Amino acid sequence: MAKGPAHGRQIVASNRRARYDYDILDTYEAGIVLQGSEVKSLRAAKVQLSDSYAHVTGGEVWLKGVHIAPYSYSSGFGGHDPERERKLLLRRTQIDAIRRRVETDHLGLVPLSVYFRDGRAKVEIALARGRKRHDKRHAIAARDVRRDVDRALAGGRDR
Repeated sequence: MAKGPAHGRQIVASNRRARYDYDILDTYEAGIVLQGSEVKSLRAAKVQLSDSYAHVTGGEVWLKGVHIAPYSYSSGFGGHDPERERKLLLRRTQIDAIRRRVETDHLGLVPLSVYFRDGRAKVEIALARGRKRHDKRHAIAARDVRRDVDRALAGGRDR
């Protein structure tokens, strides 16, 4: 029997607004470079992804705007800046592909969720294209139609 952290994927925070505001084209899983107190705050789910984004600079991918609250039991020494940029860990081929698509297709790089997988902090980032207001209304209408169809099908099964 293996000892250590629980296996699988424990979601800490998700950016549900991103799926509403953007068309998600492609997703990537990246590791995050964190300090010790940041890991403890993540395990306590003290993270906010709203208004955050990622960018490619100097051949590296950086996460900006993610707020990881200071760990409540660390005072002074060992604390961290809640708003600092955090480096993401991806393969060179993935970074080059992301950089190419962001530059040529004018896409954004948006974090979708932060989670622990096999004890390691990960972030799911997506190449995304922003939606206009009428696109959002169309997405809501399509979702409502799917929901109505599912209800009709479920109602027929009960009988």
